[in-house]
Amino acid sequence: MTAHNRLRALFFRGVELVPGNRLRLLQSGAEFFPALIAAIDAARAEVHLETYIFSADPTAGAVRDALIRAAQRRVRVRLLIDGVGSRELPAAWLDALAAAGVSVRVYRPLVNGWRANPKSLRRLHRKLAVIDARIAFAGGMNLIDDYEPVRFAAPRLDYSVELQGPLIAQIHRSAHHLWRLVALTQLQPDDERKQPPLEPSWPTDGRVRAAFVVRDNFVHRRDIERSYLAALALAHESILIANAYFLPGNRFRKLLKKAAARGVRVQLLMQGHTDHRFYQAASRALYNNLLMAGVAIYEYQASELHAKAAVVDGHWATVGSSNIDPFSLLLAREANIVVDDADFARDLRQRLQQAIAQSTPLDPADWRRRSWPQRMRSRLAYGIVRLLLGVTGVGRRV
Repeated sequence: MTAHNRLRALFFRGVELVPGNRLRLLQSGAEFFPALIAAIDAARAEVHLETYIFSADPTAGAVRDALIRAAQRRVRVRLLIDGVGSRELPAAWLDALAAAGVSVRVYRPLVNGWRANPKSLRRLHRKLAVIDARIAFAGGMNLIDDYEPVRFAAPRLDYSVELQGPLIAQIHRSAHHLWRLVALTQLQPDDERKQPPLEPSWPTDGRVRAAFVVRDNFVHRRDIERSYLAALALAHESILIANAYFLPGNRFRKLLKKAAARGVRVQLLMQGHTDHRFYQAASRALYNNLLMAGVAIYEYQASELHAKAAVVDGHWATVGSSNIDPFSLLLAREANIVVDDADFARDLRQRLQQAIAQSTPLDPADWRRRSWPQRMRSRLAYGIVRLLLGVTGVGRRV
């Protein structure tokens, strides 16, 4: 076995690239929400929607109304929301959904003292929609307006993938499995027995090879991380990663530095504006070492960066819900689409390069001259994150 094949065997266990798919890259809410709502309005039999955040704003309200319309025409509609991310969803919205016939379940509902409970970090963070077992959406976009809660002149930068093709069978199966698992853990009735899932269908003219890669707490604990690590280890031309919350483990950082050392152009697009300043400070504790190794880092300035996307060597690409941090890679339920296609990768790379043009490049010399209080804040934040991970029992892996 060649070294190339050994790496694939090591990192791609459980990740199957399926040929024959149609993919469309959607950027931010202006492209994502009209496509999602149109698919829901065209649904004839079934809508399954999962989200971390379901916000009470007009944009999310348009999705809510589409779900209600679908249920009213007797489409089976299932909505799975996270107990922390969607904790502020008004009761009136939930009542309206239930009155129309939408089935709503909450992943790990809030309990007293949830902030002090390490298990509360195991969230439903994936963003997934499957309509009529024929079209799916997967990516990083929550059901929230692009300009909320932080307002900028430009929309929040994020991506999703619209997919049709044989991969829909895996996505559909995963959505139904999680729906039934939540019902089982909450002692709710199994409604699958009354009306079994649809048989997936898809057009036959797709040509893209893609994989549906999940992270859970059972048999797919490290699949998303392994997909990234394989791509980094095999890179020989370029690596471009855009990630909102970037706190990779030692092995990930070593592969980035090794790639830069062998002449690969490595670019990281990070948040310039953030909704979690403490977490940004922890991430910045890693920047100096990466900059010194030849990794280029840019901080996005036009708006809030929420993307979780990457392109390697002009053909490997991924878009999904998983950040490159221990909470996504080791704790939360996540879902990414991994693609092996030059056209898709080119489209994503061009969009990310446009974002880089709106970003501030970090100068290694200036970064080393940061003030003592700034450096200490970053080190302290990083240490606290490591401590929290130790409490959850995963710190040894980071």
